[in-house]
Amino acid sequence: MLEEKETALATTEITQITEGETTRADIVQRTFFAGPSAETPEDMYCCVERGSATRERDLLTIAAYSVVSTNTYFGRFAASYWQRWTTVNEVVVTALVQGSGTISICAGDAEGDTRIVSTTRVCSATWELVRLRADVDKFLDGGALWLRAQTNDDRLAISHVRWSTRSVPCRDRRSTVVICTHNRADYCVETLRALSADAETLDHIDAVYVVDQGDDPVEEHARFPVVRGELGSKLRYLRQGNLGGAGGFTRGIYETIAVERARETHLLFMDDDIRLEPDTLIRVTKFANHTVEPMIVGGQMLCALHPDQLYADAEGIEPKSIRAGVPATEELVRASMIGNNQDRYVDPTYNAWWCCLVPPEVVDSVGLPLPLFFQWDDVEYGLRARAAGHRTVTLPGAAVWHSDFHWRAWDDWSRYFHFRNGLIVTSLHTDFDVPAVTRFLFKELLHYLISMRYGLAATMIKAIEDFLRGPQALSDGGVEVAAEIRKLRAEYPETVSHPIPQTSGLPSSTIPVIKAAGTPSKPYAVAAKRLAGQLANRPKAAGFVSAEDGKWWHVSLLRTAIVTDPSQEGVRVYRLDRELMLRLARRGMRVLWRFRTQARRAQRQYRIAAADLSSFQTWRRLFKAR
Repeated sequence: MLEEKETALATTEITQITEGETTRADIVQRTFFAGPSAETPEDMYCCVERGSATRERDLLTIAAYSVVSTNTYFGRFAASYWQRWTTVNEVVVTALVQGSGTISICAGDAEGDTRIVSTTRVCSATWELVRLRADVDKFLDGGALWLRAQTNDDRLAISHVRWSTRSVPCRDRRSTVVICTHNRADYCVETLRALSADAETLDHIDAVYVVDQGDDPVEEHARFPVVRGELGSKLRYLRQGNLGGAGGFTRGIYETIAVERARETHLLFMDDDIRLEPDTLIRVTKFANHTVEPMIVGGQMLCALHPDQLYADAEGIEPKSIRAGVPATEELVRASMIGNNQDRYVDPTYNAWWCCLVPPEVVDSVGLPLPLFFQWDDVEYGLRARAAGHRTVTLPGAAVWHSDFHWRAWDDWSRYFHFRNGLIVTSLHTDFDVPAVTRFLFKELLHYLISMRYGLAATMIKAIEDFLRGPQALSDGGVEVAAEIRKLRAEYPETVSHPIPQTSGLPSSTIPVIKAAGTPSKPYAVAAKRLAGQLANRPKAAGFVSAEDGKWWHVSLLRTAIVTDPSQEGVRVYRLDRELMLRLARRGMRVLWRFRTQARRAQRQYRIAAADLSSFQTWRRLFKAR
């Protein structure tokens, strides 16, 4: 059967035929029936609603008396987004089929209600090409298109499913992939392998930049010579000192535009710690080609440890609480995409750079990213582009699997960049409500101190101090402070995670696990009570605390808290140190007073310096220094 299918593929040109006119199709999406690896749930691609079916990557074999649907995360066509932002008003689905059955295009609306829009029946087909068409209308507030196949007394095999359009794209470009990597050679090589192994995806790529900033070089990986050979002249491998994600991705932009002078290519950023669905690259590239105005087109993040879970449908910020990654739809945060769909259109503020396409017009308009090292660099660029008239779309059904954020510790050295860069970005692109931000920072400082996370408090204080230094804090791209902050945190023992057998000095066999009560209804009163208790040296107990229960209002009841790390790989030992708490509190209150009185001055300085900081000249200097 497979040999017959390959023969049909070799002799069949995928075209659209309308009223006798033959035109080559612009394929904008492929439908697969299983993922690129065994770890990927098949139900993310198609689901068996009745009976049975055999699901392979590009081949679906449906048994008699069965029903299969692609009303799934990767199986749907995001009609709402195509209608809202492109000139495409019709799509055609082509497929090779063998056997007998009924194939339909179904549509859903913003409420999740479904309808059938096109149907074809095949009888005893021998790898015949079938076509179905659907109008891309009635989807402005939400909805999607997908396939449904049903059999009676015969089986049906479906392969080579392609979604295409006759609409002329507003631009005809491929993408230049930029991967920024730092000591994740295994991940990086696997991503390169996923690109090189998919010939159709590779046809949509102009170049692949690997900007290696680590001391475990990707080029020394055992499998790198293989992918280098497969990618051939498309691969550009660069080594440079560590300038963070901002420096790595910017190097790819710089090389593409300033060195190679490539103007007609999209720039597609991808993190190094991802697993790739190769069709994501085709989907975002084709969507970007068809948008009426040049737009940033982002892919979504699925969780690597829980591959059916969506991290968020789209993201925004809360400037008063220095928070990025605010989900557009709370109900979809870490929701399983098996049985849940994204029916409503949502509008993001920005898209993170785990998978994000930036058209060259955006770079022409707003320049390069700021040298923030990492954290908030993608947020800032999205906000800057939006202010210049370039919207961002986060396209459902286009995604990568990324390491789960909720399995990472908040108490980490990167928290310095979160706070410093968050203050810089909100000062640049929001009203910057200084009193409200000061209150938030005070609350955070109090919570860190009473939960005995003294290193985290010191990290935040350092971040505020460096924000107040103004643009000079960014002069070296973050190289010096990245080393400084690690050295600072090394002074605080609770910043280190330990395997339980190595928690020296603690009789773990006699220490109980202490569960937390519910969230306090009067958090300010509870915080004041906990602080008073610690100042009076009242806490005496020691206890193990789960990661879920490691909240400030619970940990602050203990004298020694052994708290599970979110990674579940170890514990941190928090010990009450009244004198250290008082020293950090005094220093923190001084810096908060300075922030309250000097933040506006720093804001003016950052706004004046922003254009120079994001210039090609500044980045040329930084690259030469590294």
